[in-house]
Amino acid sequence: MKINRRQFIAASGALGAGMAAKAIAQPQAAVPQPFLIGSQAAPLLPKAAGKRVVVCGGGWGGISAAKHLKKNDPTLDVVVLERNPVFFSCPMSNKWLIDVVDSDFLTFSYLKIAQKYDYRFVQTEVVAFERDKKRVVTAQGWVDYDYLIVGAGIRYNYEAWYGNDRKAAEYTRAHFPAAYIPNAEHYALKQGIKNFQGGDLVMTLPPPPHRCPPSPYERACLIAWHIKKNNIKGKITILDPKPGINPIKGGFSEAFETLYKDQITYVPNAVINEVDPFNKRIKTAVGDFRFDHSVLMAPHQAGDMAWKAGAVGRTADGKATGWADVDPIFLTLRDDKDVYVIGDAVGFVSPQFKFYPKAGHVANYQGRIVARYIADRVAGREPKAQLPDNLCFMMVNASPREDVAVRFRYHLDDKGVIIQEQIDDDLRRDDLVSEDFQWAGRMYEDMFS
Repeated sequence: MKINRRQFIAASGALGAGMAAKAIAQPQAAVPQPFLIGSQAAPLLPKAAGKRVVVCGGGWGGISAAKHLKKNDPTLDVVVLERNPVFFSCPMSNKWLIDVVDSDFLTFSYLKIAQKYDYRFVQTEVVAFERDKKRVVTAQGWVDYDYLIVGAGIRYNYEAWYGNDRKAAEYTRAHFPAAYIPNAEHYALKQGIKNFQGGDLVMTLPPPPHRCPPSPYERACLIAWHIKKNNIKGKITILDPKPGINPIKGGFSEAFETLYKDQITYVPNAVINEVDPFNKRIKTAVGDFRFDHSVLMAPHQAGDMAWKAGAVGRTADGKATGWADVDPIFLTLRDDKDVYVIGDAVGFVSPQFKFYPKAGHVANYQGRIVARYIADRVAGREPKAQLPDNLCFMMVNASPREDVAVRFRYHLDDKGVIIQEQIDDDLRRDDLVSEDFQWAGRMYEDMFS
């Protein structure tokens, strides 16, 4: 595929080959030590003149928060800490796997938008949080904050399958990537799809809650389309731990049965009991399966930064919930009102539906909401409660191009409980594809224009 200016920058520098000087008779002068720019024990940035907001994570939520913080209050000192050099969008990436869109459609410059809205972007790894000192420790030094926004995303809970067997986890990630965390895994999965010559391809779906609930079904449809179009003698088996397809049950069921009857077998209640990636076998509650290739989606949890920040909640018996324990409306940690969590890492918010859909649309909306909350607090105003919404378009056919969709709406009942309304649009059609790309355009414009 053609490489262009918004594709990932693969920058590699070659280090010198040698310093093989021999020590002969005379003593050598001491070798000067290099000056290291940044260390964990030193401040990365000088103290801010005003209020500083540190945003950890440059995903859909974090980048939205940074831009809207500066729009709401230009006096804020906003710092974004992100380990990736460029933004890669998971939403729309299933279409990229089969070349409906190219890499340029999914990638954006962090530096360009930071310069436009006058906030700092620092490419670095977050090492730790010292909430008692209101500091974030990075690989390059620590940064102090007045308010902290954590957009941790997700991590794969391979421990649920393999315990402490890191070899099995790394083998799975390398050979059968889930590709729900940007960005190297997406390239590996895409190459795996292109190299698939036939046989049994098994997809394991994570139990809820997980990132973008309908997207595994979209991925199955688009891989099935690729298999069908290229006359590959292969079949996809979807192992779903749920009792049935959700959301968009009617739309995906109809696609499986009519478009991909010979390419897709859907298996509900397939709770994983054991995964053997080396011998390509999976044991489930409804039977055992072998595979020639696989997309192994382990259970999801809040990303590593949420754990480092001490944001993950505990059950009554002291076990980790796996997700950030936040105020459902204001998205602050229950034990720290100056720390906000947004996006996929957010935990339980309602007894009716439990978790918000872990989707880019929700993360973007929460980033904007939290930006308003913080701007209000800095200005001495009492923040007014706001709730997100969600909209997901899923492509089920690439020729002709057809989508299905789902919308989620939220409101507070008279007891202050968040209530969810789910509206499935099950009739696949081309006008939804147009709406899909218009939606993506609006989201990208909000984050990067």
